[in-house]
Amino acid sequence: MNINMKKKLTIVLPALLMVFLSSCEKKYQSPGHYKNDLFADEHQAGKAYIMNEDECFDGSELVIASSGVKLADSSKGRGKPFFIYKISSGKVLKTVRDSVVEYPLQFLSNQRLKLKKGDSMYVYLKKLEGYRFIVKDKQNLKYQWLRAAPVYSVKKE
Repeated sequence: MNINMKKKLTIVLPALLMVFLSSCEKKYQSPGHYKNDLFADEHQAGKAYIMNEDECFDGSELVIASSGVKLADSSKGRGKPFFIYKISSGKVLKTVRDSVVEYPLQFLSNQRLKLKKGDSMYVYLKKLEGYRFIVKDKQNLKYQWLRAAPVYSVKKE
Protein backbone atom coordinates (compact mmCIF):
# COMPACT_ATOMS: atom_id res chain seq x y z
CA MET A 1 0.00 0.00 0.00
CA ASN A 2 1.21 3.37 -0.84
CA ILE A 3 0.94 6.54 1.24
CA ASN A 4 -1.97 8.03 -0.75
CA MET A 5 -4.06 4.95 -0.15
CA LYS A 6 -3.33 5.01 3.58
CA LYS A 7 -4.42 8.67 3.78
CA LYS A 8 -7.67 7.90 1.96
CA LEU A 9 -8.37 4.96 4.27
CA THR A 10 -7.77 7.05 7.39
CA ILE A 11 -10.32 9.57 6.15
CA VAL A 12 -12.91 7.27 4.55
CA LEU A 13 -12.91 4.50 7.16
CA PRO A 14 -13.91 6.69 10.16
CA ALA A 15 -16.55 8.42 8.01
CA LEU A 16 -18.06 5.05 6.99
CA LEU A 17 -17.97 3.89 10.60
CA MET A 18 -19.85 7.05 11.73
CA VAL A 19 -22.51 6.57 9.04
CA PHE A 20 -22.94 2.92 10.00
CA LEU A 21 -23.27 3.67 13.73
CA SER A 22 -25.75 6.51 13.25
CA SER A 23 -27.96 4.32 11.05
CA CYS A 24 -28.19 1.71 13.85
CA GLU A 25 -29.60 4.18 16.38
CA LYS A 26 -32.68 2.85 18.16
CA LYS A 27 -35.52 5.27 18.75
CA TYR A 28 -37.05 5.41 22.25
CA GLN A 29 -40.80 4.96 22.36
CA SER A 30 -42.46 6.70 25.24
CA PRO A 31 -45.48 5.02 26.88
CA GLY A 32 -47.73 7.52 25.11
CA HIS A 33 -47.00 5.83 21.76
CA TYR A 34 -48.39 2.42 22.71
CA LYS A 35 -51.74 1.50 21.23
CA ASN A 36 -53.37 -0.32 24.17
CA ASP A 37 -53.54 1.55 27.46
CA LEU A 38 -54.31 -1.13 30.04
CA PHE A 39 -55.05 1.45 32.75
CA ALA A 40 -57.17 3.89 30.74
CA ASP A 41 -60.12 3.69 33.14
CA GLU A 42 -57.87 4.44 36.14
CA HIS A 43 -56.14 7.50 34.63
CA GLN A 44 -57.87 10.73 35.49
CA ALA A 45 -55.76 13.85 35.29
CA GLY A 46 -55.38 15.49 38.69
CA LYS A 47 -57.77 13.17 40.53
CA ALA A 48 -56.81 10.84 43.35
CA TYR A 49 -58.21 7.34 43.58
CA ILE A 50 -61.24 7.13 45.87
CA MET A 51 -62.24 3.78 47.36
CA ASN A 52 -65.81 2.55 47.34
CA GLU A 53 -67.53 1.40 50.55
CA ASP A 54 -66.62 -2.29 50.14
CA GLU A 55 -62.93 -1.52 49.51
CA CYS A 56 -62.87 0.77 52.56
CA PHE A 57 -64.44 -1.89 54.77
CA ASP A 58 -62.03 -4.60 53.54
CA GLY A 59 -58.94 -2.35 53.89
CA SER A 60 -59.74 -1.18 57.42
CA GLU A 61 -58.70 -2.68 60.72
CA LEU A 62 -61.46 -0.89 62.63
CA VAL A 63 -64.80 0.32 61.27
CA ILE A 64 -67.16 2.35 63.45
CA ALA A 65 -70.57 3.83 62.65
CA SER A 66 -70.90 7.05 64.63
CA SER A 67 -72.63 10.41 64.72
CA GLY A 68 -70.28 11.75 67.40
CA VAL A 69 -67.17 12.60 65.37
CA LYS A 70 -65.58 16.01 66.00
CA LEU A 71 -62.34 17.73 65.11
CA ALA A 72 -60.26 17.78 68.32
CA ASP A 73 -56.93 19.25 67.16
CA SER A 74 -55.02 20.17 64.01
CA SER A 75 -51.57 21.28 62.92
CA LYS A 76 -50.82 23.36 59.85
CA GLY A 77 -47.32 24.59 60.67
CA ARG A 78 -44.11 23.11 59.43
CA GLY A 79 -44.26 19.74 57.73
CA LYS A 80 -47.36 17.89 56.62
CA PRO A 81 -50.68 19.06 58.04
CA PHE A 82 -52.63 16.59 60.16
CA PHE A 83 -55.96 16.55 61.93
CA ILE A 84 -56.94 14.69 65.10
CA TYR A 85 -60.58 13.67 65.41
CA LYS A 86 -62.44 12.43 68.47
CA ILE A 87 -65.25 9.84 68.46
CA SER A 88 -67.44 10.15 71.55
CA SER A 89 -69.54 7.03 70.88
CA GLY A 90 -70.39 4.60 68.13
CA LYS A 91 -71.15 1.08 67.01
CA VAL A 92 -68.17 -1.16 66.11
CA LEU A 93 -68.81 -2.93 62.79
CA LYS A 94 -65.37 -4.51 62.30
CA THR A 95 -62.30 -4.93 64.46
CA VAL A 96 -59.04 -6.80 63.89
CA ARG A 97 -56.87 -5.77 66.84
CA ASP A 98 -59.04 -4.86 69.82
CA SER A 99 -61.96 -6.86 71.11
CA VAL A 100 -63.25 -3.88 73.13
CA VAL A 101 -63.07 -0.28 71.93
CA GLU A 102 -63.00 2.38 74.65
CA TYR A 103 -64.58 5.76 74.02
CA PRO A 104 -63.69 8.55 73.58
CA LEU A 105 -61.42 7.33 70.79
CA GLN A 106 -59.04 9.59 68.86
CA PHE A 107 -57.66 9.10 65.36
CA LEU A 108 -55.37 11.02 63.04
CA SER A 109 -56.09 12.04 59.45
CA ASN A 110 -53.80 13.61 56.82
CA GLN A 111 -56.74 15.41 55.25
CA ARG A 112 -59.58 17.44 56.68
CA LEU A 113 -62.74 15.33 56.64
CA LYS A 114 -65.99 16.81 55.39
CA LEU A 115 -68.22 16.12 58.38
CA LYS A 116 -71.90 16.96 58.39
CA LYS A 117 -73.19 17.99 61.79
CA GLY A 118 -75.42 15.38 63.41
CA ASP A 119 -75.06 13.01 60.45
CA SER A 120 -74.07 9.43 61.17
CA MET A 121 -71.01 8.26 59.23
CA TYR A 122 -68.68 5.31 58.79
CA VAL A 123 -65.20 5.76 60.25
CA TYR A 124 -62.59 3.63 58.44
CA LEU A 125 -59.39 3.27 60.47
CA LYS A 126 -56.08 1.43 60.33
CA LYS A 127 -53.18 1.16 62.77
CA LEU A 128 -51.25 4.42 63.20
CA GLU A 129 -47.87 4.32 61.45
CA GLY A 130 -45.23 6.97 62.09
CA TYR A 131 -46.02 10.20 63.97
CA ARG A 132 -44.06 9.01 67.03
CA PHE A 133 -43.80 12.51 68.53
CA ILE A 134 -47.55 13.01 68.34
CA VAL A 135 -48.15 9.58 69.89
CA LYS A 136 -45.91 10.55 72.84
CA ASP A 137 -48.08 13.61 73.42
CA LYS A 138 -51.42 11.84 72.92
CA GLN A 139 -51.22 8.42 74.59
CA ASN A 140 -54.61 7.10 73.41
CA LEU A 141 -53.93 7.82 69.71
CA LYS A 142 -53.66 4.38 68.05
CA TYR A 143 -55.43 4.73 64.69
CA GLN A 144 -55.35 6.77 61.52
CA TRP A 145 -57.91 7.37 58.78
CA LEU A 146 -57.71 4.98 55.83
CA ARG A 147 -55.91 7.06 53.21
CA ALA A 148 -58.11 6.77 50.08
CA ALA A 149 -61.40 6.53 51.99
CA PRO A 150 -63.95 9.33 51.65
CA VAL A 151 -66.60 10.12 54.25
CA TYR A 152 -69.59 7.84 53.74
CA SER A 153 -72.85 8.54 55.52
CA VAL A 154 -74.69 5.67 57.20
CA LYS A 155 -77.68 4.72 55.08
CA LYS A 156 -80.98 4.87 56.88
CA GLU A 157 -83.02 1.72 56.45
